[in-house]
Amino acid sequence: MKATETQPSFLGRISIRRNQVMSMEGNHEQELQDLDLFQKHVSDRFAALLSSPEDLPHEPLLSISWLRKLMDVFLCCEAEFKAVLITGRDPTQISKPPLDRLIPEFLERAVKVLDICNAVSSGVDSVRQCQKFAEIAVSALETKPMGDGQVKRARKALTSLLSAITSDDRDNNHFKSTERAWSFGRRVNQGGFRKDKPAGSFRSLSMVVAKNWSAAKQIQSMFSNLVAPRGAESTGLASPVYVMSVVMVFVMWALVAAIPCQERSGLSTHFQIPRQLTWAQSMIGLLEKIGEEWKKKEKKGSAGLLEEVQRMEKLGQSLIEFADGFHFPGEAEKLEDAATQVAELADICMRMEEGLVPLQQQIREVFHRVVRSRREVVELLENAGAVSQPME
Repeated sequence: MKATETQPSFLGRISIRRNQVMSMEGNHEQELQDLDLFQKHVSDRFAALLSSPEDLPHEPLLSISWLRKLMDVFLCCEAEFKAVLITGRDPTQISKPPLDRLIPEFLERAVKVLDICNAVSSGVDSVRQCQKFAEIAVSALETKPMGDGQVKRARKALTSLLSAITSDDRDNNHFKSTERAWSFGRRVNQGGFRKDKPAGSFRSLSMVVAKNWSAAKQIQSMFSNLVAPRGAESTGLASPVYVMSVVMVFVMWALVAAIPCQERSGLSTHFQIPRQLTWAQSMIGLLEKIGEEWKKKEKKGSAGLLEEVQRMEKLGQSLIEFADGFHFPGEAEKLEDAATQVAELADICMRMEEGLVPLQQQIREVFHRVVRSRREVVELLENAGAVSQPME
């Protein structure tokens, strides 16, 4: 589902309902229905992402097309969450316990989302660099007849490709674009926003990011104080705040697992979802699948689990072996095998060419959407504070 197609009947109904005069009992019952429907939509969207490769052969887990669907899911969930929490809401409702604690935590979590979006967007640039190396190798190995010069050129490009994939992303030149600051100001008041800047005025800084910045620690920090509501809180506004927080953490975790980011050691151990949550079952399934892949692939400086990069790495290693054993004019069988692999590498490059820029644009849209929504929540908190001020 595209973000622009986000459940218009659901969002419209909330807007209309809150503009109507209703009894407190009827209003509470309708709120419960809205919360249940929000959770159902979250469950349905992640169930679609869990579809098996047999169902979606061209969209395997953590492929570019799958990540683009994940971005759409996030935008859809975020739009509905904002409607549930903000649309037509009496500001004083979100300034009472437990929301007086949960909302500031949510706002700080949103700031970390912005950090990660910037880091991942830079990581996409490094993947595009890998694409360029692969394209050079494809161009050289598609030459007919293939000579020693073309093979040497291809081997050089493939060596650069594997270096870009496997080198430490904090020190390798291909990943230097990630070494910039993407912090948006940490000095916040109890409302979760800075007093010295307009609400929502976020921008990246131009200085170099600290060497100890860690994507894995960002994820861990986002999840460290995230506790499922219990008792009466589970049927109030604490519930959608928790649901959207889990969605935020999961989506950022999946992006960091897939795309090169600075320092991701132990990423698979930093995020768990309570199994008793019925709306989160598909998300838990995805978490387990991705976590198992990460454990198998984890290595310092790995370029991540992006499906296309994983395939590119295997093909690159195989084609380097072909190049090392090549003697003009080459053996027919080996040339045929190499041609098949080159065609597959060319197909990956085409998928990257078609999908990486739109994916990067979606990540930026997530960034800007979070900024806008955070600003709206901050304004609602400010209005609640103004309402609670005694008249002079």
